[in-house]
Amino acid sequence: MSVQGSNVNAGQLKTIPYRFYTDSGVLQEEQEKIFSQSWQYVAHESQVAYPGDFITCEVAGEPIIVIRGDDGKLRAFYNVCPHRGTQIEKKEAGSKKILQCSYHGWTFKLNGNLNKAPNFKGVEGFCANDFCLHAVRVETEATLVFVNLDPGAPSLASAYHDFFDDFKRFTFLDQLKKSHVRTRTIKSNWKAFIDNFLECDHCPIAHPGFAATLDLSKYHIVNGESCNIQGSSIKDKKGSGTIDLDLKSAEVQEGRFYWLWPNFMVTVYPGPGNISTIQMVPVDHETTLGIYTFYLIGDEPTKEQKILMDFAEQVRIEDVELVEMEQVGFKSRAFEHGIVSPTEHGVYHFHQMLRQALNI
Repeated sequence: MSVQGSNVNAGQLKTIPYRFYTDSGVLQEEQEKIFSQSWQYVAHESQVAYPGDFITCEVAGEPIIVIRGDDGKLRAFYNVCPHRGTQIEKKEAGSKKILQCSYHGWTFKLNGNLNKAPNFKGVEGFCANDFCLHAVRVETEATLVFVNLDPGAPSLASAYHDFFDDFKRFTFLDQLKKSHVRTRTIKSNWKAFIDNFLECDHCPIAHPGFAATLDLSKYHIVNGESCNIQGSSIKDKKGSGTIDLDLKSAEVQEGRFYWLWPNFMVTVYPGPGNISTIQMVPVDHETTLGIYTFYLIGDEPTKEQKILMDFAEQVRIEDVELVEMEQVGFKSRAFEHGIVSPTEHGVYHFHQMLRQALNI
């Protein structure tokens, strides 16, 4: 990995055209060329730890179910009944000994094989093996579970090897449990939030508490092959607005912030052991569903953990306000594109990946 952009001529540092943030036709192309061909985060391993545990989600517009089998193996399937196309499981999470379609009562084993098809009992030529659930690739690395609709995609570990090499520094990952999830409808294109996440030039202005806690003079931003790694140590002296924790004795001493192509982020804040996942799911070309999930150690948040969550939430509120204002500007006829500075090389890296994926 290397820091990129510092020796690039300013004339080369154009953003992608703003129409890619405002054109309703672009999202369909993104779903096919980006989201359906990339690894998408779905859960922490603790959410599907035991046989029968499942979660449901949507990837590139497709309903997906991820479930732990009786044999302990984690599997993923399209959450669609092969009989008449009905969504099988409606709950977001739970535990089942068998999966049943509520339309005609077809049932499926946890490995995806058809168990019973009541309205085809005794039908000549009907073969149960022809009507299994349609499998989707699912892989786990460093306690994070991802799925990929593309059967030919590189493995999860190889696709994000830079990220996992760095992320595995945190030894408490297998102790974490899902603590809190918050969704937020953001009035901007999904890419605007990613742009914002990939640079910290705005941090001293927009995030006073963040800037008071982390030493921005030592803040580093490094581009990996399909990821971005950022972070800095905590300041030696507390300033006004800093996080109200005894950080010097905290389990996590350095803020660490990761982005994985295309729309997934992980933050690790100074303080007690924690990670927070951020997913930016496009609703339409000007609306994004932000899914923020906190994973903490323990069954109930402690006072320190609540302070940490409040701190992170304030940063998120500040970011959302920024990208929503940016979306207004994208629609203006004033400019066709923007320009990135050498210190915004993370944004430039992201846009180069977009250009390649969308043939811009």
